[in-house]
Amino acid sequence: MNLHEYQGKNLLKSFGVTIQEGIVAETAKDAVAAYKKLQKDTGTEWAVVKAQIHAGGRGKGGGVKIAKNEKDVKEIAGNIIGMMLKTPQTPGGIDGPGKLVSKVLIAEDVYAPDFDACKEYYVSILMDRERKQNVIIYSTEGGMDIEEVAEHTPHLVHKEYIDPTLGLQGFQTRKVAFNLGLSGVAFKGMTKFIANLYKAFVQSDAAMFEINPCLKTGDDKIIAVDCKVSLDDNALFRHADLAALRDTSEEDPTEVEAKAVGLNYVKLDGNVGCMVNGAGLAMATMDIIKLSGGDPANFLDVGGTADAARVEQAFKIILKDPNVKAILINIFGGIVRCDRVAQGVVDAYKNMGNIKVPIIVRLQGTNADIAKKIIDESGLEVQSATLLKEAAAAVKAVLA
Repeated sequence: MNLHEYQGKNLLKSFGVTIQEGIVAETAKDAVAAYKKLQKDTGTEWAVVKAQIHAGGRGKGGGVKIAKNEKDVKEIAGNIIGMMLKTPQTPGGIDGPGKLVSKVLIAEDVYAPDFDACKEYYVSILMDRERKQNVIIYSTEGGMDIEEVAEHTPHLVHKEYIDPTLGLQGFQTRKVAFNLGLSGVAFKGMTKFIANLYKAFVQSDAAMFEINPCLKTGDDKIIAVDCKVSLDDNALFRHADLAALRDTSEEDPTEVEAKAVGLNYVKLDGNVGCMVNGAGLAMATMDIIKLSGGDPANFLDVGGTADAARVEQAFKIILKDPNVKAILINIFGGIVRCDRVAQGVVDAYKNMGNIKVPIIVRLQGTNADIAKKIIDESGLEVQSATLLKEAAAAVKAVLA
């Protein structure tokens, strides 16, 4: 689950991480009020108006601008709120539709009064699944895309792996500060910043923190100027307060609908809809679709209760994608009986009555022979298959 910048900063601040202070606003009028309060609380003269969407590269798309006075704040906020912001990370990239901006963050100017004395760094924390350890990735090249830094100057990207049995050690925070070339007050500030950041990462069950830029100010303070926070969905049951921060307007509406009815669904860009029980089988099904000349349109795991109601819900979700030219149902009957799934497919098909794309059903496992008979004798435009290669051949034939 992704958080907005202002939500992520509030989370970091609660763990003692120093942040660029700001106030969120949903109208130009609210933005002006936020600016006045920010001036009073922090003494800032200029402000940064930042679009709040779940995507990076906002500045490149015109979603981050400097305001020098109240008039600027009102005008800039009014222009950004309601715009369709396009960045390399919004759906379809800069050539796509973009994302609607419904709120902005009015943030203090932390670069004043001595811009030239400031230095930007890059810091992130995530899980390295291959090594089964959390890792701190950091670089002196803050403010840039870390992928570009890694490609062109890999020696400037450092990694610090954390032993899960020991946790982050003091020598490691000092190593980060040393490799970033810091000394004195800034050195101590960075060690504290890293320690608090890692504490926040672990205790919030985060999947990723990215602080870019992490700023050393002219007076040697270390501040999170921007942040991306992604939380582990599987751990949200432990964090009701964080789960409440979910902004479903930023997520794919079909995925939101699927989640509401208990389906594991991820939309893809292909033309063959998939309905499968089990994540591993779903991945294998997507592979066989690719090998047969098609492209999977989705990942959809109906789980172990593939009854008529659940199958019908899955059909509806898949058919919301206009790119779907065929549907492959691939069910292994271990816990669930294949004949029940087959009857569920038939009942769902009859209930919906408007399915106009070819459907291939491959059922294997308990009562698979009975299931095939149910499909074959249903009189519906549904092709049955027993072997996976038969299902693949059927997919290839309907796409030809």
